[in-house]
Amino acid sequence: MKVLCSQCGMEQNSDNVCRVDGKIICHQCMYGDMEPIRVYPIGIVRNSQKRAMVRFGIKDKSAISTIELHSSQKPFMYKLEEETHITVIYHLHKSKPVKSVFRRGLDGKKVGVFASRTPDRLSGLAIQDVRLVGIEDTTLYVEGLDAIDGSPVLDIKLCWNNRS
Repeated sequence: MKVLCSQCGMEQNSDNVCRVDGKIICHQCMYGDMEPIRVYPIGIVRNSQKRAMVRFGIKDKSAISTIELHSSQKPFMYKLEEETHITVIYHLHKSKPVKSVFRRGLDGKKVGVFASRTPDRLSGLAIQDVRLVGIEDTTLYVEGLDAIDGSPVLDIKLCWNNRS
């Protein structure tokens, strides 16, 4: 389906645009000459958490989430069990249309996306430090993860700030 970019007025395929503040903006206007990056998930989050229908937030917040890594990731887990905290990078797969400025849920302050924790982001990326409470084969048990059930996990790193 063809749509018009609200900024340059050029006709675009609908898969070559994003929606910001209810307007259609082509990738050229939004990102310039930057090329897209291809990223593959290494696993998936499993828990009872679902995205709240009103505003953003989580329903049924789980204390413990599991990260089910693909079996191909086993070689990269060497000595991971010796760590207490990790950083999880995941995809916000249930994002809603982006608003560039809105009232932040924490305190009602009017802010832009970069001054908030909204899951409604053009990049679709989230990063969070969590406590690693256990590992069974390629399943990680973590505490404090805001990701909802089914979120694709893109990477895991050592969380240096929380080392004991």
